[in-house]
Amino acid sequence: MDILFLRDFRLEIIIGLYEWERKAPQPVLIDLEIGLYDHKAGHSDDIQDTIDYGKVAQRIRDFTASQSFHLVEALGEHIADIVRNEFGAPWVRVALRKQAIIRGVKELGIIIERGSRL
Repeated sequence: MDILFLRDFRLEIIIGLYEWERKAPQPVLIDLEIGLYDHKAGHSDDIQDTIDYGKVAQRIRDFTASQSFHLVEALGEHIADIVRNEFGAPWVRVALRKQAIIRGVKELGIIIERGSRL
């Protein structure tokens, strides 16, 4: 399996449980790994034979611009659904980080994997 990845993909969104968190967008960093069943694009050098990560990034930006979330778990699940259902990825790993609101913790977040990794 080949894996496309986006690292430190930054979004500004409304996310959190507390009232003060929901007053203004806050930065969320995403590490996204997208599994590909074959390596066809490596031989053809044709964007049609792979998942266009630019389109994936734009779709996620567009989606999050019109949404707000209480939990990083919900945001991660939606991103995984978009990548798998709209772009046909058999496997995806989404790691989300936001600045921690807990004293002494720099960042908090979640890592989720969906689909089968061959």
